[in-house]
Amino acid sequence: MGKLIKNHWARLIILTAAAYQVAAAMEGFFWPKVFWDFATKNFDGAVKPVPILQLINLLFGLFIFAWEWPLGIVTRLTLHRSIEARLIVYPLSALLALLLYQGTNAGLYYFIGMGVYFWAFSEGETVCPMPWTLPRRVASSKA
Repeated sequence: MGKLIKNHWARLIILTAAAYQVAAAMEGFFWPKVFWDFATKNFDGAVKPVPILQLINLLFGLFIFAWEWPLGIVTRLTLHRSIEARLIVYPLSALLALLLYQGTNAGLYYFIGMGVYFWAFSEGETVCPMPWTLPRRVASSKA
């Protein structure tokens, strides 16, 4: 039986989170609401009258979607192959998604995806240069 390639699984989870984040940002333009408004009204300035939080969520969601899909330009960058960079950027994106009321699902998916990426990183997996390909096997000599 085959082995689970955890970075591919994490990529699918993060793609789902990015799609949810973009949808939440678009919905936030029509119904602006901060998730933590039951505790304090201090964050209301981030969503209305100028939709700053929605714009930042939209940009982060599109950037991460382009990074994980990935676009052709992104595959040539070393950023595409770095699990460490993902583990640095995704907590910020999860925090931004969790601040927006509509983005709580995206934030939770980011945390799950980060856990799977950390699992892949701890087992020494690498992201292949070409997206959705399998790592090359090292030829082993049997003695």
